[in-house]
Amino acid sequence: MIRTFVMYGAPEDPAAFARHYRDIHIPLVRKMPRLAGCEVSTGPAAIGPDGGEHHLVAILSYASRADMEAALASPEGRAAVADVANFATGGATLVTAEYESI
Repeated sequence: MIRTFVMYGAPEDPAAFARHYRDIHIPLVRKMPRLAGCEVSTGPAAIGPDGGEHHLVAILSYASRADMEAALASPEGRAAVADVANFATGGATLVTAEYESI
């Protein structure tokens, strides 16, 4: 399993971020082929014991690296990636890694 964590910084307008994310971005992401799953935090995510937080964290899951690459290369994947610039005024940090169950 490979997962990408997308960690969004505090947006300039949280209400506009929420509307765009819910009404436009999530539907774009759901159209990506080979996407095995998508989870979104229900509120801010803490950054360690020293404080700070991400406004929202999304976790995209794929069965394999090949599936992830195919999803991102698809027209739907390119549209979802391009859309981030339309609402992520606080920036976005991506962390991608392969995971195994232990």
